[in-house]
Amino acid sequence: MTSTETTDQAPRYVRVKIELIAEITDEGALKAAALEAVTADEYLDDEERAQSVEAIEVDPSGSLAHFIDPVALLGDVPGVELASATWESAQTEFDPDSEEWDEYQVDESAE
Repeated sequence: MTSTETTDQAPRYVRVKIELIAEITDEGALKAAALEAVTADEYLDDEERAQSVEAIEVDPSGSLAHFIDPVALLGDVPGVELASATWESAQTEFDPDSEEWDEYQVDESAE
C-alpha cells in the first residue's frame, strides 16, 4: 500500500500551535475594520454580533481576532479537514530586543 492510498485506520488528529505577536500600528484603523467585519459577518446572529461589538469597544486589541481564519490556513491542504479551532487575541508584553524573549522557548505550563 502506498502512502497516498486510504486505509481503514482511525482518524489521526494533530494539534498545531501557532503563536503570533502582531504590532498594532493604528488602533483606530484596526478597530474600524473589525467593527466593519463584524457588521458584515453573515454567520453571526444578533446576540453574537452585539457581544463582538462590545468586546471590540472595550478592548480594541481584541479586534485582531476577527481577522484570524483557521479554515483558510488548512483550506487547500490535501487530505486534511479542520476538526476544531479556537483562538483569541490579547495584549501582551513584548520586547524584541530583550534577552529574556526567546521565540523558540516552549512554555511547559501551557501543555
